[in-house]
Amino acid sequence: MCEDPMLPETVAGALRDYGRLLDRHGITWGEPEIHYVKLFGVRGVLPPQLMERFWGLAFTRLADRHPGASLMELGARLGECDYDELLRDTLEGRLPGALAALRITDEGVRLEGAPRTTLGEAPTVSLLVDSWREGPVRVEAGGRRRELRAAGAWLVEVRPDSELTVDGVPVCLRRLVRTVPSARLRLSAGLPCRWSVFGADGQGWFPEGTPRRHDFHGLPYFHGDDLVLDVPADTLTVTVTRGMEYGEALTAVTLSPGQEHTVRLTPRRHYDAAARGWYGGDLHVHLNWAGDHVASPAEAAAVQLGEDLHVLNLLAGNVSGARVYDRDALEQWMGADLPWSDATHVARMGLEYRNDLLGHVYAFGQTKPPERFHTGFAGEADWPPNAEALRELRQSGALLGYSHPFGRPVAESDPPKRLMRPVARNCAARELVADAALGLVDSLDVLTHADIAATAVVYRRLLGAGNRLAVTAGTDTMLSFTRLDRQSSPPGWARVYARVDGPLSAASFAEAVRRGRTFATTGPWLELSVEGHGPGAVLDLGRGARVEVTARTEGAAVEELRLRTADGVVAVSEGPVVSASLEPGEATYVLAEAVGGPSPESMTGLTYALTSPVHLDVEGRRVARREDVLWCLEWLEALEGLVRGHAVLHAPGQLDDHLALLERAREVYRARLSGV
Repeated sequence: MCEDPMLPETVAGALRDYGRLLDRHGITWGEPEIHYVKLFGVRGVLPPQLMERFWGLAFTRLADRHPGASLMELGARLGECDYDELLRDTLEGRLPGALAALRITDEGVRLEGAPRTTLGEAPTVSLLVDSWREGPVRVEAGGRRRELRAAGAWLVEVRPDSELTVDGVPVCLRRLVRTVPSARLRLSAGLPCRWSVFGADGQGWFPEGTPRRHDFHGLPYFHGDDLVLDVPADTLTVTVTRGMEYGEALTAVTLSPGQEHTVRLTPRRHYDAAARGWYGGDLHVHLNWAGDHVASPAEAAAVQLGEDLHVLNLLAGNVSGARVYDRDALEQWMGADLPWSDATHVARMGLEYRNDLLGHVYAFGQTKPPERFHTGFAGEADWPPNAEALRELRQSGALLGYSHPFGRPVAESDPPKRLMRPVARNCAARELVADAALGLVDSLDVLTHADIAATAVVYRRLLGAGNRLAVTAGTDTMLSFTRLDRQSSPPGWARVYARVDGPLSAASFAEAVRRGRTFATTGPWLELSVEGHGPGAVLDLGRGARVEVTARTEGAAVEELRLRTADGVVAVSEGPVVSASLEPGEATYVLAEAVGGPSPESMTGLTYALTSPVHLDVEGRRVARREDVLWCLEWLEALEGLVRGHAVLHAPGQLDDHLALLERAREVYRARLSGV
């Protein structure tokens, strides 16, 4: 945790408390270990591309243990699995660079893994203890003890100078490190940037006191300018960038023992959004949310300025219990810009309202805290419906949107019930379809760490059913994790750009999002014009009127640029411009979508951008595509079944409140269907 003498004592005291939780409990901070909390330690070493295999093994083993159980029943039992054993079996003998292994067999023990380079002090190593003895085995590592069953596994953090024993027999860990002579490196860009310094083995090097963060691709990084760090006397790669508006500059340096070498690199700018009146924000970032590190506001400032992220929304929220992290910071700076904000960088404390059955919502720009921050955790009832919290937050001036909505692939033809499976409490935005109809949310985070393509399908369904939601981006980055695939990537690896009138402020940015003047992107610039009007505009056309539509993109990784209406794709280009002349017979919408393959500048590994729509009303009526309205009604039926079957409710009237909400939403959709 970075010390900050200007930090208010209430906030500093909360950070000290978090430090004690980390020391006492490790990465979970003592949170109730539901399935995604149990996953914390594993995700730091499991390559993201193997996550699907990991969960597949989990369901297979649960099905063997509970024959005849449905997928939803198995999903509710995910916490039963031994995640260390699942990690071992998912890896199938492979060891990612961040992991070492101790293989225990009846013939003896064997230590595997590439050694970590050290300048003297022994680093912490993630060790997978993997036992294949026919009987149990007792392991002690760094003062912790575990009895492993036959074919058992244990993921534990150790130092190479820690005591490790197997059935009382010492095992030397010193071969996991190699000590080399040191040199010093000074880094200068002339402005705050994101830096990476690493050797041929991929191991990263950091300034003293800097969190050892790694992004989705496993690349080490830190932020700042005019920085000095101790490094090995070896050949190192140095890269510098500054968020998605900049490219990457790279150099290699070879240092001799005791040498100090200065690297001056400045990233080249791709585009300047603020000069065009557009400002990019990340509406879902956590300062602290359990993890392997306690993060301070000073670190958030360094990250925001180093990424040149115009708007940063730091959310207070719970994990799996009652504790709301960063609530003290929220109350300290409620309704005010955080201290490092300036003319082109606004940071605010927001909140994440959470229910794992109904969905999670971000709030930005509110002026007072809510009565409650969550429902449905640690024995709480799944009540009241999210809608009640949304009404309260809206009264306090908050911009509201559903976050990280859907984690599984979804096709256009998939029925809504597919998005209710296979885990009832998977954080998906189940109540979204009702709350959108009732006008309680402003946006949907289509660009998230979840499945972007799946969320885009749902977004288009909602638009086609007459809901006017802005497209936004919220990465769910957690600064208290240094290794957590996408969540340990820097904030702003996906951004929502909003066209702001006048100077940037929390209020002007929120108003632009409410008006739908946005596009969300992993990097490409994307513009949409319909008769000279941009995203968020509403054009009221006469029947038979024709409109000219053009979209433009900037970004080398874009492979296809599309124009979409409620009826689907109407124009495609493999170049940077696409145009169409439309004569909508019925009310519709138009949006632009840019897609591409892997890009080294995309933290998701893919290239994607999407605009909010221009709405094309016809003779005063908004779009209400029959197929989309029926899809939303079918969604509400599936949600009712989910609530009846899986909600924790403590009184009969609580179910009635959920059913009443769903019925009000049905009335809205039925009215649109009938043309009323």
